Amino acid sequence: MKVELYNYIKAAQKMNRRQMLKGSAALGAVAMMPKSAMAQDSENIRAEILKIPGVGAGSPTDGDWQKVGEMCLGATKSNVAEGEFDGVELTFMGLNNQNLHNFLFRGFLKPWEAYTGAKINWIDLAQADYNARLQQSIATGTVDFDIIEMGAPFEGDVLGKGLASEMPDWVKEQIDMDDYVDYLKAPVGTWDGKTYRVSIDGDCHTFAYRKDYFGPDSITGREVPKTWKDVNDITKELIGKEDPLTGLPAHGYLDPLKGWGGFGFYFLENRAAAYAKHPDNPAWLFDPETMTPMVNNPAWVQAIQDVMDLIEAGAYPTDQINADPGTTAFQQFLAGTGSMLMWWGDVGSSARTSDTSVVGDVVGFGINPGADKVYNAKASAWEETYNEAPNMAYIGWGIYVMATVEGDEKKKKAAWSAAAHLGGKDLSLWASAYPSGFQPYRNSHFRFEEWEEAGYDRDYVEDYLGSNADSYNHKNAAIEPRIPGIFQYYSVAEDELAKGYAGQYGSAQETADAIAAAWEKITDQIGRDNQIAVYKASLGL
Repeated sequence: MKVELYNYIKAAQKMNRRQMLKGSAALGAVAMMPKSAMAQDSENIRAEILKIPGVGAGSPTDGDWQKVGEMCLGATKSNVAEGEFDGVELTFMGLNNQNLHNFLFRGFLKPWEAYTGAKINWIDLAQADYNARLQQSIATGTVDFDIIEMGAPFEGDVLGKGLASEMPDWVKEQIDMDDYVDYLKAPVGTWDGKTYRVSIDGDCHTFAYRKDYFGPDSITGREVPKTWKDVNDITKELIGKEDPLTGLPAHGYLDPLKGWGGFGFYFLENRAAAYAKHPDNPAWLFDPETMTPMVNNPAWVQAIQDVMDLIEAGAYPTDQINADPGTTAFQQFLAGTGSMLMWWGDVGSSARTSDTSVVGDVVGFGINPGADKVYNAKASAWEETYNEAPNMAYIGWGIYVMATVEGDEKKKKAAWSAAAHLGGKDLSLWASAYPSGFQPYRNSHFRFEEWEEAGYDRDYVEDYLGSNADSYNHKNAAIEPRIPGIFQYYSVAEDELAKGYAGQYGSAQETADAIAAAWEKITDQIGRDNQIAVYKASLGL
């Protein structure tokens, strides 16, 4: 769906979300009317790959991934001759989380390797190890990979240091970058006006909840919470009750209390954004004039206190102090423990298509809960008004080609061809609809009739896709800065939070102050003036 059509529907017609998505489907159908045999082939391919294996048919297998990869090779064949990359070897570094990411890439790329003649060697990393491995390569100048699965927050570290290869024009055309949702377009994926990233993911956090916990005849009798105060109140009220689905102890919101290589900090950000992201100020992590951390202002202290209150109340599942975000999503929520969760889009697709999910029939979606007050950092005062701020956590995974391929045109083209295959428009639809580690990120992903044909029911699709669309397009979205060292900040914040949650600090304020002090040291080490300049640029100031 074209961006201008989306904006027209939202602004001119003032539709609600469900009406907007229905309009999107209709306009999308018109926009995608076949104008050539190639367009018709693409439509046929999209319909066929969504049947592999089909919603409700169990988790996809390596055979399914290879089949999808083979069926989506058309764009590659238009730019690469068979066997053109014979003798080329590439090294790819990415994640092995939940048996997704690199596992899928292997399957998707196996037919690409067979057609092109190239060979790919793999570096598989756990999420908690990712930041340290990448930073080591950057710091020591030993980049031992040609392609990397990486998020936009690392662009300051990688692109800013000239470590990546600029995207050729033919790749931009092959992957149809104009189809990206607005917030993934430039400056994301670019540096100094040059493009480097093939997006394969959108990445915002959305709110997942159990419908059997909310409504008049539910276990709580309450409506779905709109604020973090409501979330906390309900979580405390559920102590001692029984889960209606499993018969096990009922639980409310699932905070991950264990770090995850910096990625766990996003989950505190969800709470903090509602309190800290003022509609009139794009900055909510640092003061853009000084790089002074905001993480210890009253808004962030309130977010930390919210978590500490639930710890003190004993509202979490047993041993939650050792639960990282992967645990909360895949071992708890999808498996039937807990009733509320903030997470990336994996939960939306996995709930209906993974063998491990038991909540597919009762899960609903919304945007990040808001707050009944928001902190105005410029005025150093609370404002008693409702505030929403969806967290654009991580700005999505992308594929980047490293400068290691420069000087070898054959290797360079092979690397970019592999990246373009993984970020292909048709393949991306499949990855959004099935467990992959990725969520919708293209305008064309929001044509819900395609999801229905795969086996999703309409209400579910409207709810799930709507939560993503409402987050991406929210006027007060909390956008993440692409500054050098961002995951150094996040990792040390996790360390200090762990101490605070374990009671090593006397209060939420002391915990926040410890994070701020650590952040100041990182800024001084990297260079304050440079950080100020890059941070301002990332905020559009």
